[in-house]
Amino acid sequence: MSELSGPADRSGMRVSDADREQAADVLREAAGQGRISMDELDERLELAYAAKTYADLAPVTRDLPRPGSAPSPAGRVAPSRIGGTPRNKVSIAILSGARRVGAWVLPRKYVAVAVMGGVELDLREAQFSEPEVTLHAYTLMGGIQITVPEDVDVDVSGIAFMGGFDHNASGPGVPGMPRLRVIGFAMMGGVEVKRKALKKKQRKALEDGFPNAAGGGPPDAIER
Repeated sequence: MSELSGPADRSGMRVSDADREQAADVLREAAGQGRISMDELDERLELAYAAKTYADLAPVTRDLPRPGSAPSPAGRVAPSRIGGTPRNKVSIAILSGARRVGAWVLPRKYVAVAVMGGVELDLREAQFSEPEVTLHAYTLMGGIQITVPEDVDVDVSGIAFMGGFDHNASGPGVPGMPRLRVIGFAMMGGVEVKRKALKKKQRKALEDGFPNAAGGGPPDAIER
């Protein structure tokens, strides 16, 4: 494995595809640990893949630890997001609102429907029942907001007619984390998918485990 910050006489040498991928792995793991934001991950990945020499590549990861080089505090191992028994498989808001947040379990297939109403799904503290889950989002003159964790692989492929289906959250996650597919249709409405970091208190609870994993979290709460 090549060192990205080698001696000065290597700075002008050309890097290989393997060197670029090594740097990308470092960046993805750092994002999963909360060391850098998803916006910064995208910026650094662009620089890494555009690098031609070691001098170009070294600054991209210089302030980050190599994967596996530093154990987590007190030897704690980050919990897996995969597992648990889902309790709910649908959120429906018709002329009203539905909201699901906190610790809950996302099934292999989850459906969200908003008709002249709104649905909010926050997956940052959620468990994923399987390594790959699919979230179906359908809205008619309404809105669906989906907040996803920074460490999860996300693929958004929904479409819209006289509305919007946001694909900006699509991108790779951290190795070993689950994959979320978001599909569906927005007509005269919108589906927003965004990545957002956990708050410090939420991250600590996540590291301590998922206390509601077996039950699937609280039921939908009608907001309006």
